[in-house]
Amino acid sequence: MLKTIQQQLANGQGIDRAQALLLLTEADLLDVGKLADGIRRQKHPHGRVTFVIDRNVNYSNVCESKCKFCAFYRNDGDSDAYTLDYETIFAKVEELVEHDGTQLLMQGGLHPSLKIEWFEELFQQLKERFPQVQIHSLSPAEVIHVAKLSGLTMPECLRRMQAAGLDSVPGGGAEVLVDDVRQEISPNKIGWRQWAQVMEEAHRLGMRTTATMMFGSKEKPEDIVEHLFRIRDIQQKTSGFTAFIPWTFQPDNTELGGETASGIEYLKVLALSRIVLDNVDNIQASWVTQGARMAQVALYFGANDLGGTMLEENVVAAAGVSFRMSHQEIVELARGAGFVPARRTTEYKILEEY
Repeated sequence: MLKTIQQQLANGQGIDRAQALLLLTEADLLDVGKLADGIRRQKHPHGRVTFVIDRNVNYSNVCESKCKFCAFYRNDGDSDAYTLDYETIFAKVEELVEHDGTQLLMQGGLHPSLKIEWFEELFQQLKERFPQVQIHSLSPAEVIHVAKLSGLTMPECLRRMQAAGLDSVPGGGAEVLVDDVRQEISPNKIGWRQWAQVMEEAHRLGMRTTATMMFGSKEKPEDIVEHLFRIRDIQQKTSGFTAFIPWTFQPDNTELGGETASGIEYLKVLALSRIVLDNVDNIQASWVTQGARMAQVALYFGANDLGGTMLEENVVAAAGVSFRMSHQEIVELARGAGFVPARRTTEYKILEEY
């Protein structure tokens, strides 16, 4: 089986779902890692590992979705519920710019009363004040929620957001793109087809986006495979994804609870992502959930990118996981693993090598 897959990959052919499932459930981790590393070397022969200087600003923690895997959300009216005012957000972005930051990742919950005008005004002011910062913000679930709240269609909502200054859309809220799993872990959230529709519409408007997967909660191996092939199919149609980011469910302080996926499971899924997603250029290692050492190992299992420095991160931290990383530490992490560290933009344009 492995020889056949090796041959197919050498001939530039993709693998199918049955082969992907075999790699995930039966193949040796190091064999799968070797295949993924070979593909990474082909796609990125320069030995460069990239990262972006960014900040996660969670504009609110009020969320009607109440996903069972989330430790961050609050109900409107809770004593620790908040919505940031514009001035607080501007101060955070100013600090990002002082650190040479180029990417603003802004996400909140499905807020019951923030309509499109709130975002349009915010994005316009951010663009005026910080033209050098890419607004890489709002998940597909947020876009659909704001559209509904504002009496707009999803394409109208995205067009207006883009006109106000939204540059690109992060892949948050994908979890696992299989509705049975979504029903169990986030019953109030959009289904996988709606997630895909927002991404396809963003791509049609010329916005690039990322795709993610949160695994290790209630999904089966078949669901992980299905998720990867659904991402692959969207990319086949649009070529709009810049990167894929798999990360593990963090159970602490969540309603769902349970165990987190092991490092071995993480590496296996990461490597499989690199093998299946032959039409996505970049695979990101999640040091936010895995820590620096595992992120280094991930660079030999198919990953070529370390994501962002994340001047601020609140959602994963709410689940009790708090790995922090400075600009210099990310550079040293990549260099220590034997790669050339390079700072990039959201759209993977290289700004400088170290």
